[in-house]
Amino acid sequence: MSKQKVKIHSGAKKRFIITASGKIKRKNAFKRHILTKKTSKRKMNLTGVAYIHFSDAKNVRQLFFQ
Repeated sequence: MSKQKVKIHSGAKKRFIITASGKIKRKNAFKRHILTKKTSKRKMNLTGVAYIHFSDAKNVRQLFFQ
């Protein structure tokens, strides 16, 4: 009898990337729509990659390794 495979949470799979050092990368919010009223500077600052706060990392990691 074979064991069941452990599946990654499909929502987390689409939203987060775990780096080689163990940090969790995410995209910045507020860059999807209603962009005309936001300044170019503000939109430019939202293009980069952000990292999950350490207090949320435990919960996000659980979605990857259940």
